[in-house]
Amino acid sequence: MNAHPMSTSAPTLVRPPLVAVEKLRVDMPLGRSGSNVNIVDDVDFTIGVGERMALVGESGSGKSMTARALMQLDRIARVSGRIDFDGADLLKLSEREMRKLRGSSIAMVFQDPMSFLNPLMTIGEQVAETLRIRGVGKAEARKRALSVLDELGVDRAAERIDAYPHEFSGGMRQRVVLAMALVGEPRLLIADEPTTALDVRVQDQVLDLLDEVSTRRGLAVLLITHDLGVVAGFADRVMVMYSGRIVEDGEVGDVFARPRHPYTQGLIKAVPRIDQDLAALYAIPGAPPPPMNRPSGCTFHPRCDQRVQCCALELPATLQVGRTRVACHLHDAKGI
Repeated sequence: MNAHPMSTSAPTLVRPPLVAVEKLRVDMPLGRSGSNVNIVDDVDFTIGVGERMALVGESGSGKSMTARALMQLDRIARVSGRIDFDGADLLKLSEREMRKLRGSSIAMVFQDPMSFLNPLMTIGEQVAETLRIRGVGKAEARKRALSVLDELGVDRAAERIDAYPHEFSGGMRQRVVLAMALVGEPRLLIADEPTTALDVRVQDQVLDLLDEVSTRRGLAVLLITHDLGVVAGFADRVMVMYSGRIVEDGEVGDVFARPRHPYTQGLIKAVPRIDQDLAALYAIPGAPPPPMNRPSGCTFHPRCDQRVQCCALELPATLQVGRTRVACHLHDAKGI
């Protein structure tokens, strides 16, 4: 009996994701009543090493709360589920342990840089602060701060490192905030609407810069935005969030070419086109429900023009449909 020849091909190694979120739920206290309101509900997703993930949805959908839960920024929030970062469950870490991760492993850029820059501290002091907190000497911290400001294209960085935030334009302030996030060399950058307060020309500059830096550093990015044009030009994958839940998740090309969820279809239809009259611009009817008053069943059903009877009664399961995941009763378990 002949033995089977040994295979000479090397086994395919599947690299684990950098971030794996399972059944994430975020509840916030409601005034002094002692009750809580659910903001984020049963959210699952992964972000691979060096991957660019976009999280989109209308205001109030829970995008920023999801990001803040990853960073453990809201102490009054009740966060449950699992947030696995590079093998460690962040929800099981102490506040002291989380402080070591913030800035060095996970960093966040907010949408209004002037709100997060201290007007009484120089730019150099603020960029170097992350390093100083971790015990880096003053001279070395200043040197690394100058290096990252140069990398991000701050004009005459060596001269302006001792300037104050009010002496910088909006676009340059956003570069400074990005430098504050990157100086600690994190593996994951969370960018929460980083271009909202900027004009179109400066938006493009900031996004191009984020593209270059993330590519050069192999940086994973979670981009929170409501601008689908930004998603199309930057992200690898996109998650669509509505009323605290992920309703669609897939590669950007697949989701944009064939959106499966009626909400995603509405968002894409509402994007202005150069060949379309503005008077004919589509708008999704109605408004998202407040978190404390979500409708039963699928929370989107009151606004959906494709709803069927079960939409008002049952919360849809998340199914694999083609190459995307979608939570909608229009698709059965076979992916139709």
